[in-house]
Amino acid sequence: MKAKIRIFLGCLLAASLATAAYSCKGKASNGSGAADSDTVAAAKPSGPKFNADSAYAFTAAQCQFGPRTMNSTAHDQCGKWIAGKFRQYGCEVQEQKADLKGYDGTVLKSTNIIARFNPEAKKRILVCAHWDSRPWADNDPDSSNHRKPVMAANDGASGVAVMLEIARQLQADKKLSVGVDFVCFDAEDWGLPQWETGYQDTGDSWALGAQYYSQNLNGTVKPEFGILLDMVGGEGAQFYREGMSLQFAPDIVNRVWDAAKTAGFGAYFPDATGGMVTDDHVPVNQNGGIPTVDIIPYYPDCQQSSFGPTWHTVNDTMEHIDRNTLQAVGQTVIQVLYS
Repeated sequence: MKAKIRIFLGCLLAASLATAAYSCKGKASNGSGAADSDTVAAAKPSGPKFNADSAYAFTAAQCQFGPRTMNSTAHDQCGKWIAGKFRQYGCEVQEQKADLKGYDGTVLKSTNIIARFNPEAKKRILVCAHWDSRPWADNDPDSSNHRKPVMAANDGASGVAVMLEIARQLQADKKLSVGVDFVCFDAEDWGLPQWETGYQDTGDSWALGAQYYSQNLNGTVKPEFGILLDMVGGEGAQFYREGMSLQFAPDIVNRVWDAAKTAGFGAYFPDATGGMVTDDHVPVNQNGGIPTVDIIPYYPDCQQSSFGPTWHTVNDTMEHIDRNTLQAVGQTVIQVLYS
């Protein structure tokens, strides 16, 4: 349920999005978007090289279906495509289907896509992201857009794209001994919209797919820990240490942020704490007992949202996806897996 309950979240919508996109750039880049040269020079990466162009193409491919809102044709077609790509890269795929109830009683035909790399391995790591699109651009500066769907290039497609590229690299490399459970959560973004005043937002209306997954592990080999990828392709993004992750899995936070430095992308992963986010990792921690951290951006100077200027707007499109951000996150996750 990501962007929904952030302690410091303040959405000031006075400025135009075009101005916001300029003023909300992060500080991770040296002008070209790459990590600083001193960090790269000191890097000692492990594992295969993450291909940002491939991840960018996977992001675009999902957007070509249109917004993947619940119960839509685009949603169903994209889900089949995602499952097919994971199978292509050697994963054993399970489609965990469930009828889940939205905040307003709408029945949501949900599918969590679970792709297991090296399924026989007893030591497993969870890498996850949500794949659905928000049906309402309720944080858009233009209120006439609030009931339009979000394309969700960053807020959904980017996380899945990073996982697909990692799966592709693992199949080609054939050297990873541990197992990886790639899980694409559905029904994450059908949370109470800002314009809806007739309901109380308790937080339970978000992350429905993750709630279902975490309550239905059904005797499968439980991953030792997990990494959630949420909005991992945005321009100028930096990934501060998220507060709920620090509460549930502080050792895993240290492991991931140290891996970013080792891989040469420490500029994207500051040691500072960003805030507390209620996201898919919360039910995975609370219900599933899997220590899981959230890699999610924090834009401390952005007026529109601390999640960046395109969050829950009609401007969450491919024009605002940065290959350098995808590279930083993807290589960091590979570093964790191989170390």
